[in-house]
Amino acid sequence: MTSTHSIPTPPTGPQRRWRTSSLALIVTFWAILQLGGLFTPGLLDDVDSIYIQIAREMLQRHDFITPTIDGIRFFDKPPLMYWMAAGSMRLFGIHDWAARLPLALGVLALLFAVYALGIRFYATAVFSSATQTQLSPPAQDRAGLYAALALATSLGPYLYTRFYIPDILLALWMTLSVHLFLIALDRVRQTEASPNSGTPFMATTPSSTWVGSGPTRATTRSSPPPSAHRSALLPCLVFAAVTALNLLTKGLIGIVFPIGFVLLYLAFTHQLNLLRKLYLIPSTLVFLAIAAPWHILAAVRNPPIPMPTGVGLPARAGWAWFYLYNEHIARFLGRRIPHDYGQVPIPLFWFLLALWIFPWVAFLPAAILNAYRTLRSTHRTSTPEATLRFDSDVDFSHVAHNHPWPSTQELRSPHLASNILDSTTPSAAIPDHNREATLACILWAGIILAFFTLSSRQEYYHLPALPALALLVGALLATADAQLTTNNKTLAIKQALRGSLCFLVPLGTLLFLLCGYFAITSPTPHPGATLNDVLSSNPALYNLSLGHVFDLTGQAMGFFRGPLLTVALCMFTLGPIAYFVRRRASAANPNRAFAANLLIAAAMTGVLLAAHEGLVRFYPILGSKDLALAIDTQLRPQDLILIDGELTAGSTLLFYTPPTAAPILLVNGRVNGPWFGSFYPDAPNIFPDDAQLHHLWASPHRIFLLTYRPEARISDLSPFGPVHILATSGGKTIITNQYTQR
Repeated sequence: MTSTHSIPTPPTGPQRRWRTSSLALIVTFWAILQLGGLFTPGLLDDVDSIYIQIAREMLQRHDFITPTIDGIRFFDKPPLMYWMAAGSMRLFGIHDWAARLPLALGVLALLFAVYALGIRFYATAVFSSATQTQLSPPAQDRAGLYAALALATSLGPYLYTRFYIPDILLALWMTLSVHLFLIALDRVRQTEASPNSGTPFMATTPSSTWVGSGPTRATTRSSPPPSAHRSALLPCLVFAAVTALNLLTKGLIGIVFPIGFVLLYLAFTHQLNLLRKLYLIPSTLVFLAIAAPWHILAAVRNPPIPMPTGVGLPARAGWAWFYLYNEHIARFLGRRIPHDYGQVPIPLFWFLLALWIFPWVAFLPAAILNAYRTLRSTHRTSTPEATLRFDSDVDFSHVAHNHPWPSTQELRSPHLASNILDSTTPSAAIPDHNREATLACILWAGIILAFFTLSSRQEYYHLPALPALALLVGALLATADAQLTTNNKTLAIKQALRGSLCFLVPLGTLLFLLCGYFAITSPTPHPGATLNDVLSSNPALYNLSLGHVFDLTGQAMGFFRGPLLTVALCMFTLGPIAYFVRRRASAANPNRAFAANLLIAAAMTGVLLAAHEGLVRFYPILGSKDLALAIDTQLRPQDLILIDGELTAGSTLLFYTPPTAAPILLVNGRVNGPWFGSFYPDAPNIFPDDAQLHHLWASPHRIFLLTYRPEARISDLSPFGPVHILATSGGKTIITNQYTQR
């Protein structure tokens, strides 16, 4: 029994890809989450304040080649993050929000990049098997929109932009690199298929290979006119520039990841012969022009010097040894000197991957299963050379390239409609654009996750892989939206419902009950009590970026009653409520699926804002801004500020005290970050021991000492002079030998 279907109307020209409403949604979520967190809390002790203080010292010293912290060379990281913060502070003043602004703008650029790549992969005309009518234009960018919103509202990308580390920028450069490479590859293939090459141009976009119950019909058409061909030179040069920025952001992995992706992609698609067509020489020159100057100048200005014996260092070492070998090769092998970072076990590393993409991880298993089916599917074309040929030129259109649309008989075939609509079914031939997207995302994420599985790893090293996973999730949700018009529960619709029902509903309900229970039953803090009074101590975990989370106790939950209630309500929203809305979506009300996904994003935004508020309340333990401001009220020329221990115990003091103050001294603190740079002969002597501290305490200088052990230090220093407590916050105390009442 056959039914009559209307024939779709071909597009009359190139479709507008970027939609104002989608961009407005992306910017809204970004602004709420990122701009709202610029001003609070203060900088955190450790890398957050260290990296930003390095940027401030670059401005003070007018030296943008050699990074220094507290006047000592610091070779751990390349300079782009420092340059970005320094440039922003040069424009807006020495403020913590100004230093954070470039990272927030980098997140916005990443969201736009993911949105654009999602459109490239998935913005194609999808037809309903019930009506055979083209979806409305807003649906054509929906995969990119969902991917961008998923990335904006996932737990990991948000948490790891609360402090100034480069990993989210790696995600940006990787996203741009993948997109630029695929554009360049398209243009090379078009050039290869030009009339002069004698090779017919194969159209294998979703509308050019139609699969019914019979054999595949592949359409060969003549090449586009020569004027339609665009050179691959520009995307290749921009790819090289982005790779150079990647290198300047976090070192050699900035080359390993994009180049590894290019080589593996070409190998998997049997196109390695096209590598020589990608303008390797001019691209290399652009890469070197951007990346080489800093590396050369850093090596020249920081040459090898004699090193002390017995500390594991070579006889002579400088920037080249520390940065190129120690920070890259030795870190990969777990032999870096000093070993001042935590090592996440492999099972925990993979578990955290799921946590960092929460709540969208609910749809990730189905998206990965679909990717597996796509790559395993049998794909037949009329020529062997067309195997895995992907044409997703951003300017491709059926009319512009004179491509025939399917015949009426083909459109009326129920088998055809089913196969076009539900390409996740194993028996269906998968459109080439789907294979391009799938292979690209799997290789992209796989390279990064495999690399860090084999090397030293920290709990946030997944971030550059998350955009690829967000794109897979966005594709699944967009497919489910598109298929609602069929009045049938297709595979993608079932997968979206199953992800909500089996993951978000039980987990959202459980967290609603747990957070609500703690919010209601946790004891109200006593007047004058501080959060630090009810925390446990787990110093063995403090090398992890979120190690202080394990200090929380049941009694401490009373300090977080408001955030806990917010999380409880939001979890109920993204779980049961969003599922109820999604379940009511139908051909008559397809926008309810869109509303369900927006509910998840909006509810997760509430969760992340509650997490930010929790960070603000936790801040006295994590940072020392309040103590620095207390010192500023007393500070006079010639006063000395000291930290009892290593730099990370109170590195925030460096940024929030006046830049004219003397270098901050580290009592018994010649370890970790400034350790290697302290061997240079021009390094300031900022590492007093206990005997020198006693001498300073008895001197005419006024001393401000930050310590975690006030009772022990008061007992130790009392014989050498008076001891006054200036301020206490988060388990840290400022003591001084001279106190002026103000």
